[in-house]
Amino acid sequence: MRKNKLIGPFLKWVGGKRQLMSTITKLMPQKYSIYYEPFIGGGAVLFHNQPTVAVINDFNKELINVYNVIKNNPEELIQDLKIHKNESEYFYKLRVLDREESFEQISDIKKASRVIFLNKTCFNGLYRVNSSGEFNSPFGRYKNPNIVNELTIRAVSKYLNDNEILLLNKDFEEAVEGAKKGDFVYFDPPYDPVSKSSNFTGYVQVGFRNDEQIRLRDLCISLDKNGVNFLLSNSATPFIKDLYRGFNIEFVKANRQINSNADKRGEVNEVLIWNYGTSKK
Repeated sequence: MRKNKLIGPFLKWVGGKRQLMSTITKLMPQKYSIYYEPFIGGGAVLFHNQPTVAVINDFNKELINVYNVIKNNPEELIQDLKIHKNESEYFYKLRVLDREESFEQISDIKKASRVIFLNKTCFNGLYRVNSSGEFNSPFGRYKNPNIVNELTIRAVSKYLNDNEILLLNKDFEEAVEGAKKGDFVYFDPPYDPVSKSSNFTGYVQVGFRNDEQIRLRDLCISLDKNGVNFLLSNSATPFIKDLYRGFNIEFVKANRQINSNADKRGEVNEVLIWNYGTSKK
């Protein structure tokens, strides 16, 4: 299938994979039946490779709602995005909506529009929620944020409709229950923090702690035993390197800007881990 260059992420996302795309693409198997991505996030890898059959998932229900609205109601979403104002008072008025009981009564289109607006205008494009699941990133004070990206929204909508793309809002283990030999899974979970200052309250209120990282590793072992190919991204911490001992590991560098200590922002070590191709180390 010829790739559409207009298809790409419609959100800014912490840990986005565009800068590592050439390495990720090089490591991916050339052929697979169904593509799975249980932590879809901003979707950079999905949109770059544009598989025709895929199962994509995220535990963040507001994020998956945006994908569903882009698929089913792109024009209504575009029109709603045009009403937003890049002003601090307006930003905080929208941000507080998920603290109110009436939030569940808001239409899916307006919820998706709100997420995109907050994402494009919040500080550093950091999608972050507190322990109650409420969006809590501050206003970013950008002069001309690209709130209404009509070309991308329409292109992504067409891609999601023209292909067999299943959208799920489940736990990552449930999302790959149907994976079988010949399929391919790309995991891009919340990273293991390299230090306490580099961590932040996550994309969903439950967080992603060490026990979740271990559960993900155990899932990778199970997939490997069943002949399912997987590729996983994470930070190059001793904990992660020890968890995946026995699988193929490649170290890569990426520029990351999320750290409470500004001196520690910049180039960091990450790992790509996979279970196919070259002999296991």
